[in-house]
Amino acid sequence: MKTAEIKRRWLAFFEERGHTVVPSASVISDDPTLLFNVAGMVQFIPYLTGREPAPYPRATSVQKCVRTQDIEEVGKTTRHGTFFQMNGNFSFGDYFKREAIRYAWQFLTGSQESGGLGFDPERLWATVHHEDEASIDLWLQETSIPRERIQSRGNADNFWHTGQPGPGGYCSEIYFDRGPAYGVEGGPEADEDRYLEIWNLVFMEFALSAVRSKTDFDIAGELPAKNIDTGMGLERVAFLLQGKENMYEIDEVFPVLQAAAELAGKRYGEKEEDDVRLRVVADHVRSALIIIGDGVSPGNEGRGYILRRLLRRAVRSMRLLGVTEPVLPVLLPVSRDAMKASYPELGTDFERISRIAYAEENAFLRTLGAGTNLLSTAVKELAPGQKLGGEVAFELHDTHGFPIDLTLEMAAEHGIEVDEAGFRSLMAEQRDRAKADAKAKKAGGRTDVSAYSRLLEGGTTEFIGYDTLEAGATVRGIVKDGQQAEIATAGDQVSLVLDVTPFYAESGGQKADTGLISGEGFTARVLDVQNPVKGLAAHRVEIVEGELRAGTEALARVDADRRLSAEQAHTATHLVHAALRETLGPGAVQAGSMNQAGYMRFDYSYPDVLSEAARQEIEEIANLAVRKNIEVGTEYLPLDEARKSGAMALFGEKYGSVVRVVDIGGPWSRELCGGTHVRASAEVGPISLLSESSIGSGVRRIEASVGFEAFTSLAKERALMQQLSELLKVPSGDVPDRVAGLMERVRQAEREIAQLRREQALAQAGRLVSKAAQLGGVTLIAEDLGQVSGADDVRAIAQDLRERLAQAGSGAAVVALTGVAKGRPVVVVATSQEAREKGHKAGDLVRLASKELGGGGGGKPDLAQGGGTDPQATGQALAAVRHAIGGS
Repeated sequence: MKTAEIKRRWLAFFEERGHTVVPSASVISDDPTLLFNVAGMVQFIPYLTGREPAPYPRATSVQKCVRTQDIEEVGKTTRHGTFFQMNGNFSFGDYFKREAIRYAWQFLTGSQESGGLGFDPERLWATVHHEDEASIDLWLQETSIPRERIQSRGNADNFWHTGQPGPGGYCSEIYFDRGPAYGVEGGPEADEDRYLEIWNLVFMEFALSAVRSKTDFDIAGELPAKNIDTGMGLERVAFLLQGKENMYEIDEVFPVLQAAAELAGKRYGEKEEDDVRLRVVADHVRSALIIIGDGVSPGNEGRGYILRRLLRRAVRSMRLLGVTEPVLPVLLPVSRDAMKASYPELGTDFERISRIAYAEENAFLRTLGAGTNLLSTAVKELAPGQKLGGEVAFELHDTHGFPIDLTLEMAAEHGIEVDEAGFRSLMAEQRDRAKADAKAKKAGGRTDVSAYSRLLEGGTTEFIGYDTLEAGATVRGIVKDGQQAEIATAGDQVSLVLDVTPFYAESGGQKADTGLISGEGFTARVLDVQNPVKGLAAHRVEIVEGELRAGTEALARVDADRRLSAEQAHTATHLVHAALRETLGPGAVQAGSMNQAGYMRFDYSYPDVLSEAARQEIEEIANLAVRKNIEVGTEYLPLDEARKSGAMALFGEKYGSVVRVVDIGGPWSRELCGGTHVRASAEVGPISLLSESSIGSGVRRIEASVGFEAFTSLAKERALMQQLSELLKVPSGDVPDRVAGLMERVRQAEREIAQLRREQALAQAGRLVSKAAQLGGVTLIAEDLGQVSGADDVRAIAQDLRERLAQAGSGAAVVALTGVAKGRPVVVVATSQEAREKGHKAGDLVRLASKELGGGGGGKPDLAQGGGTDPQATGQALAAVRHAIGGS
């Protein structure tokens, strides 16, 4: 049975039993402390925890998930995978244990002809918590499973909680017996390789007051509403139903593995080392396909870094299999074809996905060349029997993206061992720093919303700001320092929750409205508006005068000028997006935006630098749309209908079943958008592009001023041009040529000055030779040159001094010079052959000196250069060199 068919059957089964089918959320997590969604229940957490009311009593989904904590284990075992799919059915205070057990058994054991999966009931086992006798009774009542195939286990296996105080509950897991060829008899307690877990039923029924560990916690009582959260691993079930050994051999994964094997001239199953690499390729290519499809681009941080790592590990694995040319143009289409039955959007969006992936592979192949050169240079510097330093392996990993196994492989080709312990020590230090940063981010990013959740129980905030900027409202609640308060007085900064509001809360890239909320005896200035929980608007205010109590009637008034400027900027964002697509093609897809009064910022996926001609064309098209005064229309449509109409959605954004569509000129610009807009394009005013730049691999950013701010910006440019024309005494049209001529004259003068300084510096060489001193059997010149034109001057003097010492027969000689160029210190060390034989290598000495300067450096044993940030530390840098030589 194909994987997509299992998914279809799952959704149909539960839909027939009253569950709302909820599309998979993006793999990009809404939780700021998570990079990716890691479980099927993530998008339902607000409903399961009671933070938000569930829009339906029961739901079902097949959620895309990405887990990266075990990325190094992928391929080494057949259990670890980066991307996987989790089938789930959920009840929010509706049904509980009995129905959950019944549905699971019916779906698993029901005949394939009737829509079930057709598992042999004689091969299924169940586990329950050892205190959950009720579940044992239900298994016996609702299924044909005998008591001897129900095993009781402890908290480690059969109790679920979040790791924090909150909801928790017993679990009941379903296992499939793969047979005696896979292990010993005795059920899951005896062997979890033979007895494979395929489904976990979580009975969320307790409120935990303290959680000390996975197995140690306190139960305060029962939850007011009991929930069901279940998860069935789609890939596990697929390989069992397809008669395969593991998830890498199912229909959605194996085609990539097979294509990789053919490229490499390998045969899967012949050699374990090759099999591991082929599994890495199959997993990572599929994972990258999904992640890019959901809007992530390669980068150096967060999700972008994970994606970059996956792509590079796949390319590196193919290289270790002997394939050095680009492989993704072959493998990515194979993965698309294997996955598009489950996710058709991968086919329709493949041009964008592939462009991003191929650009990253090409960049990595260039990086491989640079890293290979670094490795070769480092190997040449090693003495016989010496290991490649851990710091070199770490630099290869951190700077060039070389995993340690690639460094080991390449070093072995040179007959060199690697200081793995040193490398892993540096990696551990980096991980500790990353964990500390993540912990700090998590602490800072996790806001206590319990006060808002309690207020939400009294009803949502109705937003009427599309139609009016002023409204009478009731202050339903005051939140101060995270807690509900009854009163706020002048000078306080608090959050107000109203029953009705005309204020737009920040979302969709649009900044929040500002304005005033006033009433009898008080005035509050609105500073910001956010949605801490879905359906509730929190107005961050400063009480300007008077005293405000909860329950007070108030008048909420939006700053009309600021709203208009924000609407102009937001509509301008849509116009620029449409102009980009018209100019660059449909591959220029939105990757994010921000708009506020008078300013817009638009990020888009595109691999190339925007030419000046293209930039001018985009600006012209957007402003022509303004001049045409096109009507800006809005309508609400079901999500599927909106997408069929051509409305564009932002990748990774979570949309409801009914969406708001903003239409400007029909199909030319039609987007899903909840923001506020002008009524016709002429109201936007001029759009002036300020800049266009790269913000990451395959992602670029356009910034523009809009409306009156654009007019002001253009007026400033005109005034500046007039000033330049007067200063240069030429017509404004001749200013560029005159400036270019002056710049060339300045550059020529700078070259002449630099040459003069270099000649003067070299003339000092004779004086510096006289300062040579004997130290540790070495003739040493260690001097500070003061202000210099650049590092080239210092390097030229160091080489000249080394030659002079050689001509004088000084033997072992070291020249260490420092200087300050453009405010930054530089250090150069040159050594003679005799000095190197004594162990004094220029690269080692420069690293010591650079550390004192607050920077780093390196180079060859005979000549090396470094620098730093502290120009006052040149004395300490030279002292470090003297100590290294004198102490040896």
